[in-house]
Amino acid sequence: SRLTSDTYNVNQMLGMMQRLGVRAPILMLGGLAITMFLDFRLSLVLLATVPLMAAAIIIVSKKGTPLFKQAQRSGDRMVRNVRDSVTGIRVIKALSKEDVEKEKFSVINQTLVDRSAKASAVMSVTNPLMTLFLNVGLAIVILLGAFLVQDDLTKPGKIIAFLTYFTIILNAVLSINRFFVMFSQASASAARIEEILTLPEEPNKKEVENIQSSEHIQFERVAFSYNHQQNNLTNINFTIGHGETLGIMGPTGSGKSTIIQLLQRFYPVDTGQIYIEGQNIEGIAAEKLHAMFGVAFQNDAFFSDSIYANIDFGRKLPEKQIYLAAQCAQMNDFITDFSDHYEHQLTAKATNLSGGQKQRLLIARALAGNPAILILDDSSSALDYQTVADMRQAIARYFPQTTTILIAQRVSSVKNADRILMLENGEAIGYGSHEELLKTCPAYAEIAQIQMGGEKNG
Repeated sequence: SRLTSDTYNVNQMLGMMQRLGVRAPILMLGGLAITMFLDFRLSLVLLATVPLMAAAIIIVSKKGTPLFKQAQRSGDRMVRNVRDSVTGIRVIKALSKEDVEKEKFSVINQTLVDRSAKASAVMSVTNPLMTLFLNVGLAIVILLGAFLVQDDLTKPGKIIAFLTYFTIILNAVLSINRFFVMFSQASASAARIEEILTLPEEPNKKEVENIQSSEHIQFERVAFSYNHQQNNLTNINFTIGHGETLGIMGPTGSGKSTIIQLLQRFYPVDTGQIYIEGQNIEGIAAEKLHAMFGVAFQNDAFFSDSIYANIDFGRKLPEKQIYLAAQCAQMNDFITDFSDHYEHQLTAKATNLSGGQKQRLLIARALAGNPAILILDDSSSALDYQTVADMRQAIARYFPQTTTILIAQRVSSVKNADRILMLENGEAIGYGSHEELLKTCPAYAEIAQIQMGGEKNG
């Protein structure tokens, strides 16, 4: 909404400024100067209307700008609603909720219409007010001019010329008024754009202490809350050595992905500290910190470009790294099916790839940058066990120094990890190897029994 509507409003205002913002003031001031030269007494009538017009513009603009902001916020809601409906169209149709979504859109759209109409109605008051003040002044000029001509204090030709310039001034004032109406809307849009442009790239710097540590990643008493009311994570402690693998398991909403968000410093922790190689992440520059990670989610962005370009992701990586990453991600199994191999063109959202092929491409993208820390957030859910096993062996062989954090729902995906963190309601209820958790964590043991038993029976 801000990239379209708000930038359009600012652009329109700048365009009008170039046309009317220069010409209209010249016509108005030039007309005033000439009328003063023609007859200063009649000009005083015209000048008397200027304070009234200025007051009207200021009062209406003060009331109109907040109304335009409200209308634009309603536009934001409508854009979000349309985006959600388009993204979730299959779910909406599957659940026969088209009427519900139509009603929701209708309410949001009507709110936008009402607020836009109210803002436009308030700002439209200025045009008739300007016309009223100027025409009242014009009527007074005609009456006063008639008396002056009757008393032989001026000539009819001067009165006619005065009225001609008065009309020019009237049109110039109306143009300036249109400019102020658009300026009110554009100023509201500019303020919304400024909110985005002035967002701090880095959190407020504060003094941090580093530690001496041989571990690669270390969480110490970390707690975090999205709404600052109830903790989403409480007292999280764990360490990972260089080249080791940490598996994270837990039910939905237990805080698995939140740990990843905090590690990449997308959110600041409420309490506790996070260290990478003994350095507090709050003291690491964002560009340097994010360059350490390679991340693959279950679903992510794809572009209408070649497979090679989707792996490279604009980083201009060496071909050798691209091909090695694809090999480790087991992409060769399907790349050979395409006649143009890595130059095979993907459609929007990679709809011409299967779910497993998409996930392997995302893992290859994460590996291609040779990351120090590899994060796999449920990124192999569509892959069979043999493919996952081959992939892990390849990663261990070609990326031995890369530390891996693996978020999964299946015990079979994490059982070979060096350490496993079991979460529940934002708290760690188990931490250790697969064998240790089977003995010390009843929740993990129960899941393992159900899943592993099911696999054996299958």
